[in-house]
Amino acid sequence: MKYAENIHQLAALSPDFLGFIFYAKSPRYVVEVLTPETLEEIPKSIEKVGVFVNDTNEKMIKLAQLYSLDYLQLHGDESASQCQELQAAGFKIIKAFQMDEAFDFNILEGYKPFCDFFLFDTKTKNYGGSGKTFNWNVLKKYDNEKPFLLSGGIGLNNVADIKKISKYNIHAIDINSGVELKPGLKNIEKVRKVMDF
Repeated sequence: MKYAENIHQLAALSPDFLGFIFYAKSPRYVVEVLTPETLEEIPKSIEKVGVFVNDTNEKMIKLAQLYSLDYLQLHGDESASQCQELQAAGFKIIKAFQMDEAFDFNILEGYKPFCDFFLFDTKTKNYGGSGKTFNWNVLKKYDNEKPFLLSGGIGLNNVADIKKISKYNIHAIDINSGVELKPGLKNIEKVRKVMDF
């Protein structure tokens, strides 16, 4: 999310989470557009997630406090010890991992104690979303111990298919480009329809 009016419209649908990108190279970067006051107006029942990529813990904590974030979503090459430090600072942690056929799920072991959720997204050359879905069959290799957010190209064309993989420990789905009018501006009707599934 990026634009105040759009945020208020979407908040009226009562999603579980709203995400805000603090990665300067993203077209959805919020720092120069969004005031902390806008996030303060979001109902407390909606968790505010800040998405970061390879930032220092000091910078993430500063921004998280300024924008009253509930979760830090780490979308880069952050270590388990970074997650531990941020968790100790009082934040809930979502650690994102890029999925492909060769992904080694053993990597997750060191992160489990320090993350509230994992996020599984499609592997790309760059950090951030691709708008493409990864092969959900790779989830067969996951031990299902830690709940995760499913991400990567989810929209009206495939959200119904998620019911076919409901045996996995999916806590939530992460929708973005599949329901956008432009980067950071969501099509409220499309979001409503996805949430209806």
